[in-house]
Amino acid sequence: MRTINAFYLGYNLIGEGPYSKEIRDAENAIKDLQKSINEKIGVKEVDTGLAPPNLWDLQADKATLNNSHPLQVARISKIIDDGDEEKGPKYVIKVKNIAKFVVLLSENASATDFEEGMRVAVDRNKMQIQIPLPPKIDPSVTMMQVEEKPDITYENVGGCKEQIEKLREVVELPLLDPTRYTSLGIDPPKGVLMYGPPGTGKTLCARAVANRTDATFIRVIGSELVQKYVGEGARMIRELFQMARTKKACIIFFDEVDAFGGARVDDGAGGDNEVQRTMLELITQLDGFDPRGNIKVLMATNRPDTLDPALMRPGRLDRKIEFSLPDLEGRSQILKIHARGMSVARNIRYDLIARLCPNSTGAELRSVCTEAGMFAIRARRKVATEEDFLKAVKKVIKDYSKFSSTPKYMNYN
Repeated sequence: MRTINAFYLGYNLIGEGPYSKEIRDAENAIKDLQKSINEKIGVKEVDTGLAPPNLWDLQADKATLNNSHPLQVARISKIIDDGDEEKGPKYVIKVKNIAKFVVLLSENASATDFEEGMRVAVDRNKMQIQIPLPPKIDPSVTMMQVEEKPDITYENVGGCKEQIEKLREVVELPLLDPTRYTSLGIDPPKGVLMYGPPGTGKTLCARAVANRTDATFIRVIGSELVQKYVGEGARMIRELFQMARTKKACIIFFDEVDAFGGARVDDGAGGDNEVQRTMLELITQLDGFDPRGNIKVLMATNRPDTLDPALMRPGRLDRKIEFSLPDLEGRSQILKIHARGMSVARNIRYDLIARLCPNSTGAELRSVCTEAGMFAIRARRKVATEEDFLKAVKKVIKDYSKFSSTPKYMNYN
């Protein structure tokens, strides 16, 4: 009998290593720890926004829907306060395509939550306002908001020291320290136009300013506002500023503004009328908001000579900042910034490489660093040497000079 028990005991231990018990104990400890963490976190959010299926009560939801009457969307056009404290003020609402009604608030609604022009949900049977509704904003406009904070800081921008100082005076100081302007009795500039050749750091500086101020960053590409149907582009501009006013602090960045901000010319065919309406709506919105408010407008273009004079006048775009080609010190700084995250050899003479790249933009210098890494990969090395950088300069700066558009964009009127 003892022999059989020993045989089965040995059979159960077959395949177990010397640390199997410790591994199992560690795995169980990890599971217990994860379970306690989930309990402390509470409800787990999912992509669909729904509760887990085991918590669904479909029968109760169906009964609630059958018993409750559907609400109708309306807009408050006027608030009438007749001094009746018991019933409260009366509200003139307009239901789209139906009629206007004078209604009261429901028992669960508070008068402080409602203002003129607000969208509300109305019970047509009881003729009462039930709940306030958020403003109607097109999803394509909502998608322009950058949810995550830009990870670009001033340290990642090279060769633009003077331009960054000018931007900070316009955007950062009024948001962080508005008392400087109020003590002097002046209004900070409303908008900033950044112009210069492609690849000189205009978009990069806008993202760095948004990172510094912790403001909501809305990036708008100019071509997105050029729509097919009449009035669509102007409506998107209105909803864009409407969404920006609801934020605590907001920076609206119009990239490639020359796509819809070009000078108005009558070609007889009327093909540019929709583009001009979009620009005129932007001009109207720039005149409408307070310069000391929470909205700052940045614009960037490669062709400032094509913009409309009405958009460029002081009071709308007060400050124009030119992003020119970086000098020798700026080019050396840009090379060091892009080589910071690379595996490079010691004692690389970045000043020498910068001297070999005259009239180069920041984008071209970044391409030089990328090509130097490609030469190192081709040679099966883990470190880029100075020789790789010199080869990259010859390839990017010398051989690709026929594709350079910088001289063309430097000719401003």
